Amino acid sequence: MAKFISKLIPKRFNRSITIIPHVRLHGQIMSSPRGLCLNNMEKALEKAFSDKSSKAVAISINSPGGSPVQSALLHDRIRQLAKKNDTKVLIFCEDVAASGGYWLATAGDEIYAHPSSIVGSIGVISGGFGFVEAIKKVGVERRLYTAGKNKSLLDPFMPEKQDDVERIKSLQLEIHEDFITQVKDRRGDKLVDNDEMFTGLFWTGTKALEMGLVDGLGNMYDVLQEKFGDGVEVKTIERHQGLLAKLGLQTKANPMGLGAQIGDELIETIESKALWQRFGL
Repeated sequence: MAKFISKLIPKRFNRSITIIPHVRLHGQIMSSPRGLCLNNMEKALEKAFSDKSSKAVAISINSPGGSPVQSALLHDRIRQLAKKNDTKVLIFCEDVAASGGYWLATAGDEIYAHPSSIVGSIGVISGGFGFVEAIKKVGVERRLYTAGKNKSLLDPFMPEKQDDVERIKSLQLEIHEDFITQVKDRRGDKLVDNDEMFTGLFWTGTKALEMGLVDGLGNMYDVLQEKFGDGVEVKTIERHQGLLAKLGLQTKANPMGLGAQIGDELIETIESKALWQRFGL
């Protein structure tokens, strides 16, 4: 009889059940309809933190990184919501929480990883291709007109200039310093002195625990059950997508999906695969 009555009570009022809202931050971090960015995830995050009765919000991360700006924006929004609602944030690293993915992980009050998770890659990377010799061979003449001597910085169809390379490296160093500061501010005394921590290398979850990059090992369900008891229930809040986006017909260049930019999507796919393959995935 007691069990029957318990089933009739809404879960949010059932004291024997602890509901933990959960949000997935999965994929390449980029400002795109298909990417992981604040614009795409803000509503899901706000909904997760809106439950005043929840003791924590769980966030699972599976990302090889991407845009440092979107990483910072997502991190900051999570912390703002956590502070506003006085809610603890528990982060769970899955396959990869590297580069911008680890930046996101630092939004957690506690960070957990699987022993085989890839964690770290605290560095900055950018790349491209040079087609100078290629266009010569096919008989193409490059015509470029600019106002401002640096507008053609690192143009892939022009010879690389040392000044341009030094400029890019200078920007990377600035962003890297911001990343290092972010990790130190959030992890504090948990970090163990290690000469390789901020070199861009990455490690397994087991090694990351030794270095203080994560707080423990385990999957989300086991950790939450250990913290909140057998009555814990995970409520996953999915990212909202319109029908066109779900069908893959929406692009940032054409939000209505008409005449979809196939070339842009192909480039995004190639870039995403390259990021994942850095970590053997």
